[in-house]
Amino acid sequence: MMRYLQVLRLFWLTAIAAEMEYRANFALAAFSSVGNLVGSLFGLFLFYRTGYTFQGWSWPEALIVLGIFTLLQGLSATLLVPNLNRIVRHVQEGTLDFILLKPISSQFWLSSYTLSPWGFSDIIFGLLLIFYAGAQLQLHWHQYALSLIPLTFGFFTLYSLWFMLGATSIWFVKIYNVTEVLRGLVEAGRYPIVAYPAAYRVFFTFVIPVAFLTTVPAQVMLQRSEWQWVAGAGALALALLVVSTRFWRFALRFYTSASS
Repeated sequence: MMRYLQVLRLFWLTAIAAEMEYRANFALAAFSSVGNLVGSLFGLFLFYRTGYTFQGWSWPEALIVLGIFTLLQGLSATLLVPNLNRIVRHVQEGTLDFILLKPISSQFWLSSYTLSPWGFSDIIFGLLLIFYAGAQLQLHWHQYALSLIPLTFGFFTLYSLWFMLGATSIWFVKIYNVTEVLRGLVEAGRYPIVAYPAAYRVFFTFVIPVAFLTTVPAQVMLQRSEWQWVAGAGALALALLVVSTRFWRFALRFYTSASS
């Protein structure tokens, strides 16, 4: 474990040093984040402007969900997008060969080799939105802390789904559009799950588990979630992590190296 932590430290320090050569990108990323957040707030405002509320969700509570979505979007832009989207390129260009030869888990290498600090702005704006809404709701610090548990589960759920989609490039090579479809479906998490019709709720809970990404952490923060949902989020995250590892090993059996 210590060896992997040391490797991770080297990976991320090198990535940050390389990205800092283009510091103006951070300003552009922050501007883009502000635009996305304003658009999301405007979309949410359209529902609430006439006094309508999502079932059981007041305006500040809906802002909590949007803040968690923005935070998760920032974490994805920082850790998932720069790594997992490269799996397709490694397969196309044959550079996956060099990764498989390294004395380290190829899944770990592909999942953590780099990070993008340009997602930090979404993380900051997401936290500010959560704390702003939390101040209106007079939330206590332990409520924020408890929500970290299902939020962590949600992040690993998203990672596992994304990684498995990336792994299918071994068969299909060009699957950029598939990962974009996943990102599009995750966009549904910007609103509480009750905002959607019953059929969509089932889909976003049991097929594409969007509810576990944003709504469940928000419910835990608001102290209205039952322990079964948190346990289910944990079981889902653990199961998908195990499945993603086994699926990657299975996929590698069909990988034809660039030298063969």
